[in-house]
Amino acid sequence: MSGEQLPGPGAGSDQPRAPELSGVDLARQALVAAKEQARARGAAVQQKKQARRGGLRSGARADGRDPLPLGAAINRLITERGWETPAAVGGVMGRWPQLVGPEVAQHCEPQKYDEDARVLTVQCDSTAWATQLRLLAPQLVARLNQDLGQGTVKLIKVLGPGGPARRYGPLRAPGSTGPGDTYG
Repeated sequence: MSGEQLPGPGAGSDQPRAPELSGVDLARQALVAAKEQARARGAAVQQKKQARRGGLRSGARADGRDPLPLGAAINRLITERGWETPAAVGGVMGRWPQLVGPEVAQHCEPQKYDEDARVLTVQCDSTAWATQLRLLAPQLVARLNQDLGQGTVKLIKVLGPGGPARRYGPLRAPGSTGPGDTYG
């Protein structure tokens, strides 16, 4: 390596060199670094004091141990547990008349929501209303997904009326389901 010079950093590249820092800029950087170190030392000293006193103590500033309003505490619990979708669907059950209209709500009532299959089960008081709701199901699914978030409800399962209670006794024919045959 006699007389050859190695190219320095950035030599031969088209990138401009970063300007060297002046005294004022160096002082600013040193001040920021000193503040960060002091903050870290102060936090460590504070932790040691708290450990000596037997744990955290209440202070003038807000921290994670302060009491929360009930609504905020419930929202925090719902978020932490991942219950957003079931809570939203439960809200739909409560607002059913506003979502489908008073006439449909008078004859059709939501029964349950299967979160895994994303199916909402609705029971109607007559087969005519069950048929009507089956025809309205695509629009209702779109409306619910608009309100709850896309993909929350994939299908609405419509059930007809339950029919009268089955009576068993001496006047029943073996194997007959009776008037329950015409319901559903």
